[in-house]
Amino acid sequence: MKILIVDDEPPARDRLRELIGRLPDHEACAEAGNGAEAIRLAANLRPDIVLLDIQMPGLDGLETARQLAALPQPPALIFVTAYSEYALDAFDTYAAAYLLKPVRLERLEQALANAGRLNRAHLASLTAEHQGTGRTHVRARLGQRLELIPLSEVYYFQADQKYVMVRHRHGETLIEETLKTLEQELGTRLVRVHRNALAMVAQIAGLEKTTDEGAQLVFHGIPDRLEISRRHLSIVRQCLKLL
Repeated sequence: MKILIVDDEPPARDRLRELIGRLPDHEACAEAGNGAEAIRLAANLRPDIVLLDIQMPGLDGLETARQLAALPQPPALIFVTAYSEYALDAFDTYAAAYLLKPVRLERLEQALANAGRLNRAHLASLTAEHQGTGRTHVRARLGQRLELIPLSEVYYFQADQKYVMVRHRHGETLIEETLKTLEQELGTRLVRVHRNALAMVAQIAGLEKTTDEGAQLVFHGIPDRLEISRRHLSIVRQCLKLL
């Protein structure tokens, strides 16, 4: 996996290059000391991932990220910075992760693995989302990291106190969005199965009756069963007839 390192401080670039050298199947293909140079190198070298500082002279990291995302073949982005207050702004650039300096090897390895899942097809869909053609991901903050979860990998959402749990192909993740917001934005891609749960219609394999004359949702590829409330059962059945 080709990685472009972007930081205006040489010691920071040296540190990242040394860490990358300790990871198999990863290569630091080039380095840039500013945003303009990063955009030029990314256009020519087409790296898979860019490790990007935020505070740099000239173009800052956030503006650089927006211009990188507009490339015909955009790389996945990981911010590496000493400033935690930019995390929410980084969400708007569709960064795969947000790491605080000093970076530890295990955190970098995990962030690179997450970014690697954002392949070219996912990145193209992110560009489409940015242009208003439909939401394709949900966003989660995991400690010092940000993660994008493709909706194509989501099975269902379930309220968990003040958070919402996303059940996806790689496990479970908590997000800060509400079920109501998700339902409004995703529309017919979701069906409400309970006051505290929404299911992705494309992932539903069918219904399974329970002993109390109730029913549960069955999904493709996972053993989970999701309870359907009696209030929502007729809506779910109608939805499945249209599949």
